[in-house]
Amino acid sequence: MARMGSKAAVVLCMDVGFTMNNCFPGKESPFEQAKKVMTMFIQRQVFSESKDEIALVLFGTDGTENSLAGGDQYQNITVHRHLMLPDFDLLEDIENKIQPGSQQADFLDALIVCMDVIQRETVGKKFEKRHIEVFTDLSSPFSKDQVDIIIQNVKKSGISLQFFLPFPLGKKYGTGDRGDGNFSLDHSELPFPQKEITQQQKEGIQMVEKMMMSLEGEDGLDEIYSFSESLRQLNVFKKLERRSMPWPCQLTIGSNLSIRIVAYKSIIQTKVRKTWIIVDARTLKKEDVRRETVYCLNDDDETEVSKEDTIQGFRYGSDIVPFSKVDEEQMKYKSDGKCFSVLGFCRSSQVQRRFFMGNQVLKVFAAKGDEAAAVALSSLIHALDELDMVAIIRYAYGAKTNPQVGVAFPLIKEAYECLVYVQLPFMEDLRQYMFSSLKNNKKCTPSEAQLSAIDELIDSMSLIKKDEEEGTIEDLFQTTKIPNPEFQRLFQCLLHRALHPQEPLPPVQQHLLSMLDPPTEVTVKCQSSFSKIKTLFPLTEAIKKKDQIPAQDIFQDNHEEEPSAKKSKTEEGEANFSISSLAEGTVTKVGSIDPVGNFRVLVRQKNASFEEVSRQLINHIEQFLETNEVPYFMKSMDCIRAFREEAVQFSEEQCFNTFLKTLREKVEVKQLRHFWDIVVQDGITLISKDEASGSSITAEEAKQFLAPKEKPNEDVVAAFEEGGDVDDLLDMI
Repeated sequence: MARMGSKAAVVLCMDVGFTMNNCFPGKESPFEQAKKVMTMFIQRQVFSESKDEIALVLFGTDGTENSLAGGDQYQNITVHRHLMLPDFDLLEDIENKIQPGSQQADFLDALIVCMDVIQRETVGKKFEKRHIEVFTDLSSPFSKDQVDIIIQNVKKSGISLQFFLPFPLGKKYGTGDRGDGNFSLDHSELPFPQKEITQQQKEGIQMVEKMMMSLEGEDGLDEIYSFSESLRQLNVFKKLERRSMPWPCQLTIGSNLSIRIVAYKSIIQTKVRKTWIIVDARTLKKEDVRRETVYCLNDDDETEVSKEDTIQGFRYGSDIVPFSKVDEEQMKYKSDGKCFSVLGFCRSSQVQRRFFMGNQVLKVFAAKGDEAAAVALSSLIHALDELDMVAIIRYAYGAKTNPQVGVAFPLIKEAYECLVYVQLPFMEDLRQYMFSSLKNNKKCTPSEAQLSAIDELIDSMSLIKKDEEEGTIEDLFQTTKIPNPEFQRLFQCLLHRALHPQEPLPPVQQHLLSMLDPPTEVTVKCQSSFSKIKTLFPLTEAIKKKDQIPAQDIFQDNHEEEPSAKKSKTEEGEANFSISSLAEGTVTKVGSIDPVGNFRVLVRQKNASFEEVSRQLINHIEQFLETNEVPYFMKSMDCIRAFREEAVQFSEEQCFNTFLKTLREKVEVKQLRHFWDIVVQDGITLISKDEASGSSITAEEAKQFLAPKEKPNEDVVAAFEEGGDVDDLLDMI
C-alpha cells in the first residue's frame, strides 16, 4: 500500500464489475479479496490515528455518480465517499454495502475520475502526498486513446499510482510481490488455484506495465501487488504514529561551560491513546451520561457535605494527616526550568545495566545550525568514548517536573553521533533481597556434567547467528520488528465488535501467537540439550504433608512451652499463626507485643537484612531480661527459639552463635542464672555442623556449650560494671 510518512490524500479505486465475482467453487472471489485488502488497510489507518484522508471510488457499478459523467462518458463509475478521515462507517460500508455490480467500466476512465477527486478535494488543504490505489482483475475493456494524457497528468499532479491484482505478475511482466523487509513471505502460496489469464487481462497487464514504467521506470513494476501478497503484508495493524518532538536545552558542565543541545525520544513505552469512556447503553453517546460525586458523613442520616467542606488527608499508619491543596503546592519541588546538567563523570563499568530504569531513552544532539555547539558536543562525545567514561546527568524536563538522575553514554555512528540518556534509580527505587547461599548447601551443588549441559543449552538457544567466514552477525529474533500483541489483539476485537455487534469476539489470530515463539532454527538446535538436561536433572514428585492446626492453636497466642525439637514445623519453617497476627497489618519493625511474629515476617519480607532484623529482636530480649520476671523470661525464650530456627533456615548460623555466646556471658554477669537454667533445660545451644553446613561448631562443642562454667570472664565482668549495655552486646555481634 502507499507508504505513509506524512499527511496524504488517498483514493481507493475498486472494480466491482461482474467479472470480479468469478471464482472457483469454495474459493474467495477477487471481489471479496479486494474488500479484505481495503478493509485491512483502512483499519490500520483508523487504529494508527493517521491524519491521512481517504476517498472511495467504485467502477463497474449499476449506476453512475461522478462530476465528470455526461452523455456516454465516465459511465458506471461512482464516487462512494469523498476525501475525509477514515472511520468505522467506511469500514462498515465496505463490509456490508458494497456489492458486485452487473456492469463493466473502463479502469482508465476510473483513474481520471480519481484524479478529478484529488484535484477538487485537496484545494485549500495541505497534503504532502497524493496516492491512487486501483483494485481490479483487468477483465474490463478499456480505451487506449487517452493513456499518454493520463500519464502526463499523473506526473504533473505528483500522484503516485499502485495496482492490486488477483494474480502475481511473473518474470515476463515484472517482479511484483516484493516485500518491504518486515516479514518473510512464501510467494508460492496462493489463496485460490491459478487459472488461465484471458486475452483481455493480458492486454490490461501490458497497459498497466506501460503506465508504471512511464511513471517510475523499472521501479514502477514494484508498485504492482497481488491480493495474496497484500493480505500477508497487512495482517498486522499499523503502529501508532508518533511525531518526535525536539526538546531544546543547555547542557551545562560546571558554571562556565554551556552547550546548546536538542534531545529526541529514541525509545518510549507506547500506550493506546484511545481511552475507555462511559456511554449510554442504548444511544451509545457520552453526552447522555453524567457522573456526579457526592460526599456524605458516615452517620445514620448520611448527611451530605459540600466539596468545599472537605480536605485531603494523607494516611500515615493509623493516623490521617490533613494536607490541603495549598500545602501540596508549597511542598512541590520548585526548579528553575528545564535542565540537562553534568554532575560528574565515572567509568562506564560503574554504571551497571541493571540500574537502567524509566520508560524512555533520549538521544542528545547539538542544536541545529550552531557550529560551536556541534564542535563542543562532538569533543565531549569522543572524549567519553576514548576514555570509556560516562556522564552523570541531572535532568528536568520542565519547571513543573521533578528532577531525575541519569547517565549519558557516547554513541558514535557512521551517519551521526550523540549522547544517549537513560534514567538511573534513587535509593528508594532499589529493592534489596537477601537469599540463602547456594554455596553452603551441598544439596544444591551441581555436578560438572550438569554444568556442562546447561552451558550447551545456553549456546544452542543463542538468538545470534554468526558467520565466521563472512564475519557477519544475524539477529534471529528482532524484537524491534515485532508489534505489541496487546495492541494487535485490542484492535482486532474493537474492529470485530464495531462491524459485528452481536457476534462473540474472534479467537486470537494465529500469526499473533506465532510472533513470540522462538525461531524454528533455535527450537531445532536445543532439542538435544533438553534431552540431556532431562536425564541429568530427574524430577521426583514431592508430596507435602499438610499439618492440621488445632483450634486452640489458632485462638491463642501463648502456647505451652516444649522443647523445640518436638515442635512441628512446616516445610518452609513457618511458625503457627494466630488471630492477632492477622489483625496487626503491615509489619515494619520488631515490636514488643509480638516480637516473634514480627521477626518471622520481616526476615521473609527481606526489606531489611537479617542482621538488622535480628538486632531489633535482640534489643527486646535484653529489655525482657532486665525485668527479671519469669513471664518475661518465657517471652525471651520464645524470641531465642525463633531466632535459632530462622538462622538455620536462612543460613545465618554464625549470627545466632555469636549472639548466644555473648548472651551467656552477660547472663552470668547480671546474675540471671535462673534464666540460663531455663535455656539449658530447653536444650537451646549453638547451631552445629549437623544442623547447618555453614557452621564451624561440632556437635560435641554445641553439647559442651550448655555445661556450667566455673568462673565468668573477668574482662566481660569489668565491661558491664563500667556501664555496658545492650549496644555493647550488639557491637560484639
